[in-house]
Amino acid sequence: MLLDADDSQLVLIDYQGRLMPAIHDHAFVLANARCLAEMAKLVGVPVWATEQNPDKLGPTDPSLAPLCDEIVSKMDFSGAQELQPLLAPPAPAQRGGNARSLPRHLQKPAAPASERSTVVIAGCEAHVCLMQTALMLLEAEWDVCVVTDACGSRTERNRDAAYDRLAGAGCELVTTEMVGFEWLRGCEHPEFRALQALVK
Repeated sequence: MLLDADDSQLVLIDYQGRLMPAIHDHAFVLANARCLAEMAKLVGVPVWATEQNPDKLGPTDPSLAPLCDEIVSKMDFSGAQELQPLLAPPAPAQRGGNARSLPRHLQKPAAPASERSTVVIAGCEAHVCLMQTALMLLEAEWDVCVVTDACGSRTERNRDAAYDRLAGAGCELVTTEMVGFEWLRGCEHPEFRALQALVK
């Protein structure tokens, strides 16, 4: 299954100022997260982010925060509960009938809220907050793609163990470039050159 920009949402987990220096290869991980967010903006994919205990770990990295549509804070390691209202906004309320309208049972139901069913997710630490969020989203029946080169843990072993578990659970493992070029689908996309410049 190829990723579709119109069906995707990007979720960035805990790229926070006091956490990132402890992450293995943190500069590479953060650069890929920024690239993902910039690509998402080019093709109209919403970008959500979480912050774990921001009083202790600080805010989202200042190079990434302006690219996010919304940032939510959390205390649980999984951010699925805080993200759910952003990922699937509630459907508009049904309007009641009046003397001049059709009876309720004959009214056309309101259109459901637009739902993008694929969550493209990346973050830190891969074996804790990222993994728990991804598994809970998978359990809630989202299609989940984990962007491996934009994830990190303090140790490579923990990061790689998370990938093994996520793949075994049914998450797709992808890279930043895979995501960008699947969102484009072809070189005739109007944002092709801009996106290509981001990955070079």
